[in-house]
Amino acid sequence: MRNNTNIYILVVLIFLMNSVIAQKQQTTDSVLTISVNQFIDEWHSNAAAADVKYFDKISKDGIYIGTDATELWTKDEFYLWSKKYFDHGDAWSFTTIERNVYFSDDRQYAWFDELLETNMGICRASGVLKKSKKIWEIEHYHLSLAIPNESMDEVKKIIGQR
Repeated sequence: MRNNTNIYILVVLIFLMNSVIAQKQQTTDSVLTISVNQFIDEWHSNAAAADVKYFDKISKDGIYIGTDATELWTKDEFYLWSKKYFDHGDAWSFTTIERNVYFSDDRQYAWFDELLETNMGICRASGVLKKSKKIWEIEHYHLSLAIPNESMDEVKKIIGQR
């Protein structure tokens, strides 16, 4: 009987330890999700304010993919292309409608997708962030137009006119 009691106590302890670990992981993920959301929101705010701190948030090897098929830029190329907008105080303004955030097992990478209100209409974007010296940096960002399926034939005609 005593042996069964010990097994029962051991099972309960393992269950409690797993619950504590799971709760700690949920709390960690919640804090990380908040930090990622704040980081991306600030990045979008930097662009809206034409603040060149926008580019500080992109890693030195970062990639930005825009809506046009020609827009595949390194950080430096993207900076050179967009500098004229920032210099004139007239960059772009993206407002997040919704965002989903995910993490690597080691919590050093985050990836996200977001639906945005932009001057081009509704856009979809996704990105990859890397934690570097306790701060997030954008490794890869991809912006695309959210084209309704029922408009695709018309869009295909326009794209074909290049």
